[in-house]
Amino acid sequence: MNIVLLLTSFAIILAGALLFTNAIEWAGHKLDMGQGAVGSLLAAVGTAMPETLIPIVAIIGGAAGSDEVAVGAIVGAPFLLATIAMALVGLSALAYAKRRPTGRRLDVHVETLDRDLLVFLAFFSVALVVGAIDTPAWVEIAVGVAFLLGYLGYVAVTLRNGGEAAEHHEMDVLIMDRRKERHDAPPPNGIIAIQALVGLGAMVGGAHLFVHELVILADALGASAVVLSLILAPLATELPEKANSFFWVREGKDSLALGNITGAMVFQSMVPVFFGMVFIEWSLDSTALFSMFLGLAGGVVAYWALRLKGSFGLPAVAIWAALYASFIIFVTV
Repeated sequence: MNIVLLLTSFAIILAGALLFTNAIEWAGHKLDMGQGAVGSLLAAVGTAMPETLIPIVAIIGGAAGSDEVAVGAIVGAPFLLATIAMALVGLSALAYAKRRPTGRRLDVHVETLDRDLLVFLAFFSVALVVGAIDTPAWVEIAVGVAFLLGYLGYVAVTLRNGGEAAEHHEMDVLIMDRRKERHDAPPPNGIIAIQALVGLGAMVGGAHLFVHELVILADALGASAVVLSLILAPLATELPEKANSFFWVREGKDSLALGNITGAMVFQSMVPVFFGMVFIEWSLDSTALFSMFLGLAGGVVAYWALRLKGSFGLPAVAIWAALYASFIIFVTV
């Protein structure tokens, strides 16, 4: 029964991601936003909500051990995005290379991709350094506030330089728009908003069900709690980003697909870190520091493969997978 519910939760996440990506494209189209801005802001922040709420709830709850849960959730999300998420999207691109208009080559807004990856590498590096050394509380608070202000600046720049507007790309019919004239007129804003909320709700609910069933199944199998807290549960909360990007990269909408991941990397390396530095002690253990180091390595590989080479390649996919595998080995051996 647990396995059935596990598979059901995964199906709910995929269905929610399909609804959400479709609605987010239409929202960007109606707002005349560039493809880079839609992926890096609307899609990335929306699908980052499930894993972002975990550390915030842990910090607010204040129960014994909640600080460790919060830190693990904060540093785990960027690491997973920069490794296994990139690997899965790369594999999707390679698998659908023949049906993609550009094959393995990327069709992205270069300025947005460049900005996302460099901002992530810069701020996540600072977060690692502050967490690795013994810093006074006031320094952590000051750096945390700088992270939040930095993200607001990133949003402003991305909105101004979001690339080609969505209206220049072929739009799929809004899934929940059942009007007869839907092919001749854009759907109403209300239906777009409702579909986006339904999709986001399905992703959040599916992710929580996924985590719950994983915990029950792991207890029945006698799995380690470390594996659950550092690998399985964070992986489940990151499924929305992977599902959204899979659908987009399959259709050749690389700006949306990669912007969804790189934008989430920026968000996760700045906003949750703000909460961690300001509201709890930002003192990281070896496991957290190692995951952050691997996340930065994944970001460097992404910059090399996606930004400099401009294509999805098997070597990059293999490196991303190896980085993620090395973390699993580190926490389980």
